Amino acid sequence: MPQTTPLTRRPNPYIRLFRTPGARAFTLGNLVARLPMGMFSVSAVIMIAGARGSYALAGAVTAAGLAATALVAPWTARLVDRHGQARIAVPATAVAVCGSLALLLCVHFGAPDWTLFAAYAATATTPNTGGMSRARWAHLHRDDPAALHTANSFEQAADELCFMLGPVAAAFLCSALFPEAGTLVGTVLLMTGMLLFTAQRTTEPPAAPRTPAAKSPLRARGFAPLLAVFLATGVVFGSLEVVTIAYADGLGHNPQALHSGRAGETPLAAGGVLALQAAGSCVAGLLYGTVRPARGMSRRLVGCVGAMTVLMCLPLLAARSGGSLAALAAALLCAGAATAPTMVTGMTLVQRRTPEGQLNEGMTLAVTAILGGIAVGSATGGQVIEQAGADMGYLVPVCAAAVALVVSVAGSGRYAAPPRR
Repeated sequence: MPQTTPLTRRPNPYIRLFRTPGARAFTLGNLVARLPMGMFSVSAVIMIAGARGSYALAGAVTAAGLAATALVAPWTARLVDRHGQARIAVPATAVAVCGSLALLLCVHFGAPDWTLFAAYAATATTPNTGGMSRARWAHLHRDDPAALHTANSFEQAADELCFMLGPVAAAFLCSALFPEAGTLVGTVLLMTGMLLFTAQRTTEPPAAPRTPAAKSPLRARGFAPLLAVFLATGVVFGSLEVVTIAYADGLGHNPQALHSGRAGETPLAAGGVLALQAAGSCVAGLLYGTVRPARGMSRRLVGCVGAMTVLMCLPLLAARSGGSLAALAAALLCAGAATAPTMVTGMTLVQRRTPEGQLNEGMTLAVTAILGGIAVGSATGGQVIEQAGADMGYLVPVCAAAVALVVSVAGSGRYAAPPRR
């Protein structure tokens, strides 16, 4: 009788990924440095709104800081590509930490409003930690598209994990300890994690000195439409954050409680609700990384953005229909399911369109577009809250997602080119 061969299961792609020498070490340091990215803006909103009593001011300050980052980050990334991660990232992080501490002191001691803008703008030198990690994966698996797809999915899930845990950690610290605690702990984690990450030199991509003939990734075919999609997606993220905090405030969970002895109220509730949106995206990102890399990435991006547009209607419906924080939490959990696939697909296209030796700059431009969108979303969300109420604020992410869909459809023909070699 012929012998039958037992069925063999395809090895888990994440186990295979982390068997790469040095991968676990640099990932650990990067995660420690990345966690504060989900803490700083929530901490700033809670800290400023609690001290000054204005969500419009809090949203404007965070928007100004993110806008400054959008201007400075590409230059920082270009220096990282040119001189190496370790040489540039540590001093740049130190400058950003000083900016965060200056903001803390200005709020605590009641400095004029303009000092808040100046201090938060100084954090713009924060290196793109996620981009540097993605650059290491791209260097290690430059000839393995399947592994790179899994790595990009993991990195997006890691982003979402940090933005899931970050708001909760920030809200807990600000409520259980004192309003400035979230910012203070975030600065310590950022500096510590960056030192751990840059100490892993064996996986660091080699420096690529810029030649006179080198062109900016912005001039690569199809790159600009991708940045427009990321910009609109950033508006979704930024507006959701500010609107959700204000919505929880309107239900009676007020950050002013930080100064009235009721420290356990809504900073925790709002942080937990925001975490659910990130949780949905985190799970979706991990699942997306287990599938085979798709051909026709431009069509896949359109589908992901379309799904995001539809799902972003759920928080608006939940906010308008009941006034229940539980219903809003469920809606945000579902809405988050489409954001990670959108980001993974978009980042893969960015990597394909970025010229050799400029990968960190290309990915940082994408992240910069997201940060610029977050700045616009924070400011717009704050203004809509002031004028029409927090429930109508959820119309902002719906409109932003719809814009991203239109742009992705219009630009699909331009970035549907062969992968970068």
